Amino acid sequence: MEKQMNGLKHRAILVTGGAGFIGSHTVVELLEENRAVVVVDNLSNAASLKGSLPPAIVRIKEIVTAEQSEKLYFREGNYGDTDILKGIFQEFEIEAVIHFAGFKAVGESKRLPLMYYRNNVAGTLYLVKAMEENGVKNMIFSSSATVYAEAPQEKLPLVEDSPVGNCTCPYASTKLFIETILKDVVQADPAWKVLSLRYFNPVGAHHSGKLGEDPKGIPNNLMPYIAQVAVGRRKHLNVYGTDFSTVDGTGVRDYVHVVDVAKGHTAALSALSSFKSGFRAYNLGSGKGTSVLEMVSAFEKASGVQIPIVEANRRPGDTAIFYCDPQRALKELGWKTERSVHDMCEDLWRFQKKNPNGYVSDCKEN
Repeated sequence: MEKQMNGLKHRAILVTGGAGFIGSHTVVELLEENRAVVVVDNLSNAASLKGSLPPAIVRIKEIVTAEQSEKLYFREGNYGDTDILKGIFQEFEIEAVIHFAGFKAVGESKRLPLMYYRNNVAGTLYLVKAMEENGVKNMIFSSSATVYAEAPQEKLPLVEDSPVGNCTCPYASTKLFIETILKDVVQADPAWKVLSLRYFNPVGAHHSGKLGEDPKGIPNNLMPYIAQVAVGRRKHLNVYGTDFSTVDGTGVRDYVHVVDVAKGHTAALSALSSFKSGFRAYNLGSGKGTSVLEMVSAFEKASGVQIPIVEANRRPGDTAIFYCDPQRALKELGWKTERSVHDMCEDLWRFQKKNPNGYVSDCKEN
């Protein structure tokens, strides 16, 4: 399909990392709002065969209407590649950038910190420079609740003005450094508008069962690990720490459905039009905590599968309770969670049952 008509560029939203877990769900929401979307992704976190569309992009096209599908464009490559960015900005009239791309494994970031700083921080610098050169100064940044400093229980829930820093891993540090960079960019040029969305624990999957979380190797997060145990890919779930001062001794976290998180991005994008200028952070969470064992029980009820558990010692850096106050997002973006823990588990199980090995079946040669 031609990208220009009568010499005019198509207006579009540039989504970096749009083939990933949260990015792909957000692309669906954008297309369903009849926005044109350009995805750039190097597929480092996504299954794909070289030279073919990644499964997440193929499945997005299956979920949306044929007309909406025509508004999705994919470019394979690194979001910090100046040549790729130059081509995109020449081909499209980019209205705003939603920046998801980046390495995200906590453990890996501890082993390979320089790789994380080079990819996440330096890559963002090239992206921001390209945006500035092309007069695009609207960004929604995919941040993380890991930017917050550990807080005692009496200081919970976390609000956007809660202390940040003392990050427990280089991944979290990259998110905080990028927020700092973006604040400085805004300070230097008030024409910039940057909304930073700090996710808590996104889980679940698209209700169709076509899109979900497909981690490479052993999952780093609780819910995809539980789902892989349920489908037979893992023998049991290790529960790290059963002696916390919580309802059942296990860690409590703020879980939020990935579709609600995706809708947080479309809400932020809509809010940009009335946002004068500056940098503003928003918590995306449910505002309540759920323990590890409560999540296991909820998943067992949704799936009908018992999850074998092995108790293990706490891991360094683990905290007892961690949840947010999402009132700023409600008041300023009109956003709140709509899906329950049961919905998260039910949708995740639907995806895992339909895709027992993740997207790998879509990546086999014909």
